[in-house]
Amino acid sequence: MQDRRDFLKTGFSIAAAGLAGTAALTRARRSLAEEAPPETTSVRLLYWKDTCLAPIQILDDLLRDEGFADVRYVPAADPDIGADRVASGDADFVQDDAGANILKIDAGVRAVMLAGVHPACFELFARESIRSVVDLKGRTVGVTDATGGSSDYVTLKIIAASVGLDPAKDINWFAIGGARKSDLLTNGKIDAFMSSPPRAQELRARGTGHVILSSELDRPWSQYFCCMLIGSADFVRRSPIATKRVVRAMLRATDICAAKPDWVAQRLVDRGFTPRYDYARQGLDDVSYRAWRDYDAEDAVRFWALRERELGMIKSSPDKIIATGTDWRFLKEVRKELGI
Repeated sequence: MQDRRDFLKTGFSIAAAGLAGTAALTRARRSLAEEAPPETTSVRLLYWKDTCLAPIQILDDLLRDEGFADVRYVPAADPDIGADRVASGDADFVQDDAGANILKIDAGVRAVMLAGVHPACFELFARESIRSVVDLKGRTVGVTDATGGSSDYVTLKIIAASVGLDPAKDINWFAIGGARKSDLLTNGKIDAFMSSPPRAQELRARGTGHVILSSELDRPWSQYFCCMLIGSADFVRRSPIATKRVVRAMLRATDICAAKPDWVAQRLVDRGFTPRYDYARQGLDDVSYRAWRDYDAEDAVRFWALRERELGMIKSSPDKIIATGTDWRFLKEVRKELGI
């Protein structure tokens, strides 16, 4: 209980960190007090253990502060795509990659993107002889799923095409299965692979390969959200008040990741989301959690959808994806409360 009180105190101390003014926080508290109670007090959160997903990993106490009595975490596996799991009824919300989930929305999966969480969490590692993405021509690149729509496969196809490579002809895609990507690189089975926190920080510390693309630094990838808050379309339709409270809690959690990375990293370790404080702490620094206040979520969806349409990965236009697979009204309301 004391830990929860400390957490909520941290959540409401963001004004001191300069991320939101006192007046904005006062408006947010007033809005919460004036709102009708949520239609449901139960919510399920799908999660992986990547440090870039820290906002959803620290979300439960903030959700209880928003009136949810029953908050449950549902584990996801590496091949899972968030939209599939929330649409199937396994969970209600997930923080996941935009590109892979756009493919699912294009296919008719009933999920909606509700807010951008952060850009810049993936890095492309390669063996020393490879100096740039162009050098991947004729090489073998390891991905989670070499036939479907795994996040790394989708993103790497878009990156390859952006430098003039034909993803279907110029790259040999290798499904890693249960193997460790770093082992496959060291053993010469693959020439490159994508990673994210905290594994990326561990790879750099160990000197495994080298980074040929960083979404934190390299344009255009650094300019658009990669991770989005995604909800079940049925939950959002049925429970709009509850959905707004989830969105507000998620954005508070994202601010906490930016303002209190030491505290968040330790919490992730204490809760078993990651074993190493140092890699988690560095990962929190490497991800641009403050960007949700400045970046445009709809621009990000349009960016990824346009490139997928150009590659024949989706049939829908970006405008149709936005119309059928996004709902920004809750984000707009929360931004207004915070004076953004």
